[in-house]
Amino acid sequence: MWKIGKVAQREFLDTVKTRTFLIGLLLIPVLIVGIILLSKKMAQSEGGPRPAIRVGLTSPAGELLSRITGAFADYNKANPQTPLTLQLLSEGQDGTASEQRGKEQLRQGKLEAYIVLDGDLESGKGSLLFYSYKSKASQIDALWTVERILRDAVIDRRYQARGIDPAMLAEIRNVPIRRVELGDEQGRERVQSEGQRVARMMVPFAFMYLVFIGIVGMGQHMISSIIEEKNSRIVEMLLSAISPFQLMAGKILGLAGVGLTVMALWGAAAYGTASWQGIKIDIGPDLLAYGLAYYILGFVLFSAILAGVGSICNTVKETQSLMMPITLVFVIPLVVWPQLARDPNGDLARILSYVPLTTPMLMVLRLSSGPDIWWGEVVISFLVLIAGVLVSFWLAAKIFRTGILLYGKRPGPREVLRWLREK
Repeated sequence: MWKIGKVAQREFLDTVKTRTFLIGLLLIPVLIVGIILLSKKMAQSEGGPRPAIRVGLTSPAGELLSRITGAFADYNKANPQTPLTLQLLSEGQDGTASEQRGKEQLRQGKLEAYIVLDGDLESGKGSLLFYSYKSKASQIDALWTVERILRDAVIDRRYQARGIDPAMLAEIRNVPIRRVELGDEQGRERVQSEGQRVARMMVPFAFMYLVFIGIVGMGQHMISSIIEEKNSRIVEMLLSAISPFQLMAGKILGLAGVGLTVMALWGAAAYGTASWQGIKIDIGPDLLAYGLAYYILGFVLFSAILAGVGSICNTVKETQSLMMPITLVFVIPLVVWPQLARDPNGDLARILSYVPLTTPMLMVLRLSSGPDIWWGEVVISFLVLIAGVLVSFWLAAKIFRTGILLYGKRPGPREVLRWLREK
């Protein structure tokens, strides 16, 4: 056992002493703080100026047209750095000539949007025809603003036509809401801000993503370490003193320690920054204990697979094709996390909780999402994960034992199966 500990210590120190690792380890917390501060500053800023968005409009003369032109004028007065230029295109007897001219100006780049008021919009029987042509990504937000201005102008006109006072309606619809969160004891209450609610929603994803980075990110070091030692023939010297199993187990244990260090620092940076901004994140010791247990088991499972794959390859490039399907399975929880967070006790969440490759992230997500999970599910998930760890470790050890000393052409599936059948 002490030999495994020696290998783990060597793997840990060799990884954390590299300059690139230290820079990355310290840079990520700085980036987390920087992103939060930059997002806050951007939310408070009004943004810089942009070129005027030219909007063509074909509409019958009348009160509605007057309201639309007035709405554009009010917008430009309130937003001088992001103006909207309204160009009225006169309507012919059937409107066809004017519409064709507007579309042609749109294709020639003289307009960014062209709108036709079709039918009786005031009675609700018409529609707005909104034409665009090869819109740029930087213009999408402005085009949404144009749609909003036109929609509000039509609604205001409908209010007027039906004798409805918009101010009275807004007063009726205005219902102030003060969100108050209770404390653990009587009298301890605090108003819950919007940032607090968003943070509460993002905690499950952040917790799950932290486990994902710890498993997959640190697991990649296993591949590079094995390939480097194999190509430099260092592995032959190591195997003269220890067994292949001890070497593989020591590497996994050492890199698991590196992953825990990284997760602790990044998690502390995120938690500290959130607290600094006045956002309270409730993470109890039980959730931390579960996260630690699932991370260790998940890391051993993934690293054992990587150790087996790395031992039969000679370059990192060769491992990519073999690791792609396994990595894609790990990514599934990140892709469907909104649905899983909304329904952590649903069928999809339960099914993925019993797939060893997704169990660590799924159970962490479910446990941090809030609702109580039957303790039996937690026990079953641990049993499934432990079984997956034992099977993968046993298979990886048999492959590692032979593959780590092979060079040249990568062995095929039949040869690997033959290794697994050997006692």
